[in-house]
Amino acid sequence: MINNKFYDSLGKRWLTASDHPVALLRAENKIRTPWVKDEVAKRFPKKITFLDIGCGAGFLTNELAIAGHDVTGVDLSEGSLEVAREADKTQTVEYLNANAYALPFPDERFDVVAAMDVLEHVEEPRGLIREAGRVLKPGGSFFFHTFNRNPLSYLVIIKGVEWCVRNTPDHMHVYSLFIKPAELERYCRESDLQVETLLGLRPKFLSLPFLKMLLTRKVPDTFAFRFSKSLVTGYCGIAKKGEAYG
Repeated sequence: MINNKFYDSLGKRWLTASDHPVALLRAENKIRTPWVKDEVAKRFPKKITFLDIGCGAGFLTNELAIAGHDVTGVDLSEGSLEVAREADKTQTVEYLNANAYALPFPDERFDVVAAMDVLEHVEEPRGLIREAGRVLKPGGSFFFHTFNRNPLSYLVIIKGVEWCVRNTPDHMHVYSLFIKPAELERYCRESDLQVETLLGLRPKFLSLPFLKMLLTRKVPDTFAFRFSKSLVTGYCGIAKKGEAYG
């Protein structure tokens, strides 16, 4: 069974820990958050309503608020939400403790919905995507990031993190919950979401920070990820809800 309980006990370590896989999440967000901001700006040349499902400590939500958008973040971890609220420099983000399978919002409420690093942490990703589609306006965009399901992703994402990063929680990831791109595209189609973009995301393996992590089992602040054409391990995507926006 997936272990999501450890998020509640992280506290400020969400923002500072180098001896925990949350440091890898921070590194991912250094490249992923600017990508989301840029793609949102291309699609919506105005202030938007934005929902982040499984927002954690607010890495994405707080940056979208700084960019001037109307932002909401939901998560089941109250401890994580407390960190997110405190880190919100704008003090405008609405953070709610809410279940991704039953979002407390009316139909077609948001221009953009994101689900980053959460689809592989739920037993029914199809249900989460259905809710994302329900609260998304026609023509709106659904952003996601998750992990492919194959032997290499098991080796890199599960065993590799256990071997290379101290204090990796037991069952932080469960292989059976990883999602093949074709499966995710099908879940999206079932909710009237058409996947337009798929983009691989992987660590910069041939780098000094990666070597330092192998030697120390800590994640350096300079550890970095890069986008890739290969979807074999982690991948991001954008889907559009049917009907023309506006």
